[in-house]
Amino acid sequence: NHTKATEFILTGFKSYPGLQVLLSVLFSAMYVVIVVGNACMILIIRMDSKLHTPMYFFLENLSILDICYSSVITPKAALTFLLGRRSISYNGCASQMFFFSLFGTTEAFFLAMMAYDRFTAICNPLLYQIIMNKRLCIFMVVGSYLSGCINCTIQTGFTFNLSFCGPKEINHFFCDVPAVMHASCSDTLVNEIVMLAVCGSIIVGTALVVFISYGYIIISIVRMPSAESRRKAFSTCSSHMLAVSLFFGTVFFMYAQPRATSSPDKSNTISILYTIVIPMLNPFIYTLRNQEVKGSL
Repeated sequence: NHTKATEFILTGFKSYPGLQVLLSVLFSAMYVVIVVGNACMILIIRMDSKLHTPMYFFLENLSILDICYSSVITPKAALTFLLGRRSISYNGCASQMFFFSLFGTTEAFFLAMMAYDRFTAICNPLLYQIIMNKRLCIFMVVGSYLSGCINCTIQTGFTFNLSFCGPKEINHFFCDVPAVMHASCSDTLVNEIVMLAVCGSIIVGTALVVFISYGYIIISIVRMPSAESRRKAFSTCSSHMLAVSLFFGTVFFMYAQPRATSSPDKSNTISILYTIVIPMLNPFIYTLRNQEVKGSL
């Protein structure tokens, strides 16, 4: 019963014809900021030996991930809005979904690792170098990518095993899992259960690590004797928590709730946050009040 599609039509934001050029310019400008901002972050960390620590090792890998993460989506979307060519091949759609799921899942694990790193540094400073050794850091990064591979293989495999009939229109500006499922003429109940179970467990699990870690961090900060130390620590934590809350809040709305495919119009707008805005803001959020990075600059 599987109908082999040769291409799909991306119809995201099609109902706003007057905004197509503006969206293209906006997406292109934001993509440039993402690449330049994250590339500068990678360059600074690699050139300054003082920044060769576990925290900056994770930040460097996060910057690499954000460039890859956004590159899967943004250039294609910008060209679609500019040229009006909304078609994407079947294999291109599957590849886009695979790599987007890979990098998105890996980012969730990265945020959890970075929170654990800060928890260890603030709550166990004397054991920090012993606990967060080079071997463990590499293991955590590799483990994050392997977890991403497992999830993207499951999501892409289940989604592209569906039948696609009719015009094969995807109400989105890229091949996201819920949007492609919504375009199928098959019964998607099993797929939705799988997405809810797998993505939900990943999002809830990594979010718990983040919020428990920051909970202990906040308790440790409150106990600091110096008011100036508390102020600096809280300002840094608030920036990190903003990025984390924005990421987990949007992906939870998209992938970890029942009937996540029922609001395609909202999905288009919300997807901009975690595919473009967050990768663009991360270099600024994680370095805004960082004196070490300012010194390196």
